[in-house]
Amino acid sequence: MKRVSRECYAEREKRNPDMQNGTLLAAVDLGSNSFRLEIGRFEHGRIHRTEYLKETVRQGSGLDADRNLTAEAMQRGWDCLARFGERLAGFKRAQIRAVATQTLREARNREEFLKPACKILGFPIDVISGREEARLIYQGVARLLPQSDQRRLVVDIGGRSTEMVVGKGLEAHAMESYRVGSVAWSMKYFPDGQFSARAFETAEIAAKAVLDEAVQTYRAGAWEVAYGSSGTIGAVSDVLTAAGAPVGLVTREGLDWLLDRLLKAQSADRLKIDGMKDDRRAVIGGGVSVLRAVFDLLGIERMQAAQGALRHGALYDLLAREQECTDLRSTAVQRLASKFNTDALQAQRVSKVARHLLLMARAGLSETGSGRFHRKLQWAAQLHEIGSQISHSDYHKHGAYILDNADTPGFAQPELHRLSQLVLGHRGKLRKLEVDFEDRGFVQQLLCLRLAVILCHARRDPDLKGLQLESGTESGRIFVLNCRLGWGEAFPQSAHLLREEVVAWQKTPWTLNVCGL
Repeated sequence: MKRVSRECYAEREKRNPDMQNGTLLAAVDLGSNSFRLEIGRFEHGRIHRTEYLKETVRQGSGLDADRNLTAEAMQRGWDCLARFGERLAGFKRAQIRAVATQTLREARNREEFLKPACKILGFPIDVISGREEARLIYQGVARLLPQSDQRRLVVDIGGRSTEMVVGKGLEAHAMESYRVGSVAWSMKYFPDGQFSARAFETAEIAAKAVLDEAVQTYRAGAWEVAYGSSGTIGAVSDVLTAAGAPVGLVTREGLDWLLDRLLKAQSADRLKIDGMKDDRRAVIGGGVSVLRAVFDLLGIERMQAAQGALRHGALYDLLAREQECTDLRSTAVQRLASKFNTDALQAQRVSKVARHLLLMARAGLSETGSGRFHRKLQWAAQLHEIGSQISHSDYHKHGAYILDNADTPGFAQPELHRLSQLVLGHRGKLRKLEVDFEDRGFVQQLLCLRLAVILCHARRDPDLKGLQLESGTESGRIFVLNCRLGWGEAFPQSAHLLREEVVAWQKTPWTLNVCGL
């Protein structure tokens, strides 16, 4: 671990009572084949498992021809999350990360599933991008391996996607996700669980067609040792170990042997093989065909089954998010700002003013998660002008589009959309926003960002002496900005913009009053 990370962990233990040694953390992984719950205890920068639950939900097989989740698939997911939610009762929001992967990335009606799912689980569920899934998988694998300078290839064959990562130490250098997996391939090429040599040949060719673009980045020579995470590779490893192979080792010879056993069985129902769990039989045909394609394409001879997985990466990501110096999202925001050549001084100016106003607006309110809350406003301020490089006209709309479509490490898709809405809403009419104006926290962030942009319109540090922002009670919907006597006469353009801002908020459920102009 880098020195800055150790320092941040030490600082967190001193300043954050919610993340002291002994704190329980939990990760929920809503995979296409299985839902998993990992609970661990934080001790001196490490997480030690205390409980692990897994249920075979097979949501990936519940997508219909229109890519909508069936009612039965949604109910299976809700039932599982209800059981997980009961176990997580008493956990705080900062102690849990729940992530959803390819099936919910694909599902057109995912919101129909997610809204009840979050309520049933009791915590938000983040639908993460394929590359973010790959990053978290690598983190989970790397955290549970001994420290090494070797270049590592990590492969994870899930139900509807396959992730590949090349990295060194704890840092992933290349990450990608491909839409090929054990559930999808089993449904398509092994209907009714029937195995034949022709079906395996067809499935492997189809997998190679999808994975072919991976060859350039992940071919032999780009890495020194290969690891397989979770799902299919773990299942194959268990079978080969039971047959006498070295523990956790998957080889070409072993895959040939397993294929021969599948072909002799002729179907998943008739397959009897030591080391294979019952819930894996229905998808083993698709999984093995994809794994054989990966071995052939990338020139892999040996692959070691890894202990770490997506859920472990999500747990360690919880720790990293607690401090800005280890939060990958802060680095990603800085890179975006640099890539689009934003005015760094203006961004810093707006950020400083917005956070100053937010401190006043939230005075007396609960400060749970305050650091993260202020950090997200800072990110919006850093990025509010990224659309200017595309066109100065409607640059806020261009900036929002960039954020909604950017593949940004560390961020879940809902987080990026919320950030995009702050960027979109930092100027102009408020009715265009796709947000819930009942969300008081978001409204506070939005107002403070808009006021900061107004006060910094001349691109110099504004005179904030005597300016006070009040938001009343937690149930009230009135903001009051008090200005000192003579401030409006001293800054007539700022005063004019503030009067226009009062009008803009009249078309929302909230009211802004500016006193003293």
